[in-house]
Amino acid sequence: MDEKEVQVCPCHRLKIRNEKEYKDLIHRLNRAEGQIRGIKRMVEENVYCPDILVQVSAAKAALDGFSKELLGNHIRDCVKEDIRAGKDESIEELVTLLGKLMK
Repeated sequence: MDEKEVQVCPCHRLKIRNEKEYKDLIHRLNRAEGQIRGIKRMVEENVYCPDILVQVSAAKAALDGFSKELLGNHIRDCVKEDIRAGKDESIEELVTLLGKLMK
């Protein structure tokens, strides 16, 4: 989809991702989704608590990997582009975002 083809309300921003970035992010989300389904199945099957907790840890790690990938892409693309365009408010947006992510 071409960036010019996207119609959106001016109050929302969009990020058009290239094919590789899109596939990498979806792959990470699919992995986390599969782990969550596996955890649900373990609970349904009355699996021993520590075994479930190990899988919960793996699911968290998968989501953390997704977040790191997405944040890195955001900084390399969106923030860099905004700074070059003189939109310094993106720096404050990033600082606020990092504060929320580090809670």
